[in-house]
Amino acid sequence: MKHEEDKELYVKYEVDGEIAFITLNDPEHRNVLSRPLREQLRSAFEQFAQDTAKVAILTGAGDKAFCAGADLKEIADEGTGVPGRYYVPMLNRNIWVDKPVIAAVNGDAIGGGFMLVQNCDLAIAADHARFGMPEAKWGRGAPWSVSLSWMIPQRIWMEMLLTGNLITAQRAYEVGFINLVVPLSNLMDAAKSMARQIADNAPLTVQASRKMVYLTMEMGRTAAWDVADALFEQVYKSEDAKEGPLAFKEKRKPQWKNR
Repeated sequence: MKHEEDKELYVKYEVDGEIAFITLNDPEHRNVLSRPLREQLRSAFEQFAQDTAKVAILTGAGDKAFCAGADLKEIADEGTGVPGRYYVPMLNRNIWVDKPVIAAVNGDAIGGGFMLVQNCDLAIAADHARFGMPEAKWGRGAPWSVSLSWMIPQRIWMEMLLTGNLITAQRAYEVGFINLVVPLSNLMDAAKSMARQIADNAPLTVQASRKMVYLTMEMGRTAAWDVADALFEQVYKSEDAKEGPLAFKEKRKPQWKNR
């Protein structure tokens, strides 16, 4: 596994083969979104976008919190007003990565931490993790939770916003927010297993599929069909589209060329 030189890092970035690992690394403060952590997280996403890794796993250090959200002490000290659009790196809104990111939620994902999980493409949670938006308890807001309208039922979203109460990992799974719930001891193995399955698949198909999901959320059914057809036209014409059936016929693993 290659990684940056050992030093005090708020976010660690490591690559093992085709998988990148991005770790929020301030467990003493529950991995809150302090300024240095936000800046280093953006850098990590940018590095992943340029790296050869095919899939990233975003997780947190420690076993108590994935990310406890905004650094309220920092906000109180600095008198932060309306957060700018680039205040926190938000995948698919203010930073773009064309490769899948899996959230491996090792503990509570609260406020901005909940947002980070929402912005990932897939999510696996430890069974003790909790999710929520307690912003109403502190006079803050969760405008970033708009994406939940495509992920969970309206009544659940409304309840979480208005009460500020947290829900368990199991409840998050039941309402469709989490793909899988596992014991903490199995969390990273489960995330790596999912990442390897994705990395083994045809990269052009993975990229087009991911883009199709996000684009179709922006439009009606008929327009979405047209967009999907256009996205996959180049996939069907690729060398990899020929390699897949040929590998199946020859009973071997496909050798993807990403073209």
